[in-house]
Amino acid sequence: MTDSVRYSGMNARELRASFLVDALCAPGEIRLAYIELDRAVVGMAAPIAAPLALPAPSALRANYFLERRELGALNIGGQGTVVVDEKPFQLSNLDCLYLGRGNRKVEFASADAADPAVFYLLSYPAHAEHPLALVRKEDAKPTELGSPENANHRMVCKYIHMQGARSCQLVMGVTHLREGSVWNTMPPHTHMRRSEIYMYFNLGEKDRVFHLMGPPDDTRHLIIANRDIVVSPGWSIHAGAGTHAYSFCWGMGGENQDYSDMDPLAIGDLL
Repeated sequence: MTDSVRYSGMNARELRASFLVDALCAPGEIRLAYIELDRAVVGMAAPIAAPLALPAPSALRANYFLERRELGALNIGGQGTVVVDEKPFQLSNLDCLYLGRGNRKVEFASADAADPAVFYLLSYPAHAEHPLALVRKEDAKPTELGSPENANHRMVCKYIHMQGARSCQLVMGVTHLREGSVWNTMPPHTHMRRSEIYMYFNLGEKDRVFHLMGPPDDTRHLIIANRDIVVSPGWSIHAGAGTHAYSFCWGMGGENQDYSDMDPLAIGDLL
């Protein structure tokens, strides 16, 4: 993972190579990427006709994926099922399942191959076991933020957090931009006590998000397509503007799970 010093000399292609994870959503496959920052793992499970078993990649040096990890699985597709050690959980669109350390066998399935489920996966190391928790879309504590006048009217939904589904260090939720709004997380902030990972979705084929990143006095952008993932270190802002309203899943791991633990910035602070 590039640090803030090397970042300042990178061109657009080098920034994309360091901070962008794409091409993880492949029908009929599970694809995972190991992120050096906070030892996160991101992935997509896109079952079609047959269930997909969660593997234990060699990089984890584990007998099974959740031997020393926890996982959040957000369904961004059609009706699906996650089977955890023979126990099935039915997930509709925008339902999220928390899986704690020690669960050995995990499988993902779609209820209808014509409208398959797609599970976005985010995982961090775990030092203790927490119970499985299914959080429905309607139970994710939606909070309205922003305003149409500032083009940042949005709904923030919290799934895995200190007042919801408990975890070791994973915090996870979804933000939905309202129609006519395009800005997310503006004014921006940083938080050195945890990294953050964004997965943008609900974008049209020709739509893009201009994701802003970097130290407040040296910002750059990445152009993001549907279901692309951006890794944001603690020293970087994470905000963006889209060509259309969109959604994004935000997830964090680090030493502090307090959602409000952030260092706010004024728009005038940005360069």
